[in-house]
Amino acid sequence: MVFSTLKAMEVHFTPELQAKLDRVAADNCSAPDNYVQQLVESYLDHDAWFRHKVNASVDRLNRGEFLTHEEVGARLEKMFQQ
Repeated sequence: MVFSTLKAMEVHFTPELQAKLDRVAADNCSAPDNYVQQLVESYLDHDAWFRHKVNASVDRLNRGEFLTHEEVGARLEKMFQQ
């Protein structure tokens, strides 16, 4: 599989979304293109973190490392009695 290096990307927004982007970027003292880059980077970082957490949780479930409904209830009850 051959991948080309993307140096620039053109993205088209509806006029309403573009106006919203312009307004929010200005509120954040940023140019719209820089703000979009920050948003995409933040989203991708969060997506990677989220997928890692989900996969780690599924792995724990597969190993049998979980609390039953009753165990959770008992822990909550004990926590609120203190």
